[in-house]
Amino acid sequence: MRIVHLSDLHVLALDGAVPWRLFNKRATGWLNLKLKREHAHRPALLAAVAARIREVAPDHVVVTGDLSNLSLEGELARVRTFLDDELGLPPEHVSVVPGNHDVYTRGAARSGRFERFFAPYLVSDLPDLATAQPAGRFPFVKLRGPVALIGLSSARPRPPLVASGSLGPEQLAALDRVLAHDAVRSRLPIVLVHHPLHAPRSWWKAHMDALTDADALASRLKGLDRGLLLHGHLHERTRRAVGRVSSLGATSASLAHEHSARVAGFNVYDVADDGTLAAVGAERIDLGTGSFVATDVPHAHS
Repeated sequence: MRIVHLSDLHVLALDGAVPWRLFNKRATGWLNLKLKREHAHRPALLAAVAARIREVAPDHVVVTGDLSNLSLEGELARVRTFLDDELGLPPEHVSVVPGNHDVYTRGAARSGRFERFFAPYLVSDLPDLATAQPAGRFPFVKLRGPVALIGLSSARPRPPLVASGSLGPEQLAALDRVLAHDAVRSRLPIVLVHHPLHAPRSWWKAHMDALTDADALASRLKGLDRGLLLHGHLHERTRRAVGRVSSLGATSASLAHEHSARVAGFNVYDVADDGTLAAVGAERIDLGTGSFVATDVPHAHS
């Protein structure tokens, strides 16, 4: 089974965004876009990534959050078009989880906007084990051949400049029930979440940007005999070990960057019929030629 992992699409669309909708946390986000982000995240790169994924023809695609920039309806509608029309797979073969940019404001959370736009991609095979979260009902579970895909939501509306995430005790307790389920225990568990387990070294950066209950999630993963944790948020391809679980990060699928570990692309994981992880790799775009180059997912130094 071949799984493609992409993340942090950061689709921007201000169409129909009346000015007063920017007079909240979006004001700082909009300023960041004008000063930097809109020059780094390019729709053309995202379109190229989608075209290459169609050529790779995976069995499943996972997207680990930050599909949008400001969680506006226009952005989410464009992302939905990307998922429906450009990836070349039906919803049952695509899994998405939200990032901090997808539940950017309390209004986005209250309206259930993420769930409303992406409901077909959040369908769970074990719906009774899910709990209500700001972006919908999580964890969702998709039982696909030798793997069990487990989608978590770390997305919470935060004050301006804060990009941290949290799972919360209810979702962690639900994860315990999911991991103990026979249909999951017999498969390779693949946990999807936007925020990584490892926090930045700076206390202040960790407070502003990290997963606040990472230790609680790590303790559950360390109890597993095998598994994967797939995340985004860092805009960097990276690999770490959490006990016997491999934690794998994907870069932004739309990012123009000079560093090979950060430029737009996607990760690729091959899983054998017995649930063994057979191969880990990635493809990155060459900004000069527009072609894709096979590369690795480097192990982190810390």
